[in-house]
Amino acid sequence: MTPAPLEPPSTGPVLLVVAKAPVPGLAKTRLGRVVGPDAAADVAAAALLDTLDAVQAARAVTGWPVVVAMTGEVASAARADDVRAALERTIVVPQRGDDFGERLAHAHADAGVHGRGTVQIGMDTPQVAPDDLVTAGNAVVEGRQVLGPADDGGWWLLGLPDPRRADALRDVPMSRDDTGELTRAALGDVELLRALCDVDEWPDAQSVASDLPGSRFAAAVDRSTTAGAGA
Repeated sequence: MTPAPLEPPSTGPVLLVVAKAPVPGLAKTRLGRVVGPDAAADVAAAALLDTLDAVQAARAVTGWPVVVAMTGEVASAARADDVRAALERTIVVPQRGDDFGERLAHAHADAGVHGRGTVQIGMDTPQVAPDDLVTAGNAVVEGRQVLGPADDGGWWLLGLPDPRRADALRDVPMSRDDTGELTRAALGDVELLRALCDVDEWPDAQSVASDLPGSRFAAAVDRSTTAGAGA
């Protein structure tokens, strides 16, 4: 994949998506235990594509650049052509680091050169709205740190006026029910956004899909359900 051409640094924050190629057997493995690896990868691809749509809608309003910190082989992914086409509208950087906290810190640093501050999300909240990103970005412009808490105790968005502050994530245990609390303690003063549900388990996927009629994500979950998943 050829990264998008570099642009002059933005006067606003960077919209940063930390993503994993939705490869069967490697993506959404907890969903895969219920629906099978191919269906889980399809759901993951739909989540990524819907997330990138929301990010591009926020970009259309604000002009803020979009950076995707990517890991995995897109060529082997579900919906590879669609994912590749969506990524061509972004600046793609590889993830770096040995664990998730380190990869997040590097992703903020790598994205931060393209703007003033970072607004980072993952691909587990396809229900994110462009307004969520604009609200977070405006707070970052005003010098405020922002955190979007997740229902499971983690977080789904992190906005930093100074991307170097993401170094604090290196010492925060990830994927725990106290990750959000520990992240807040590591960063200091943060402004909280609305809570969202991360899609990690099959009931999460069904719940989020019910709130997203007409989306790729809802269609992918419906296909898996119709095929007998979650029965």
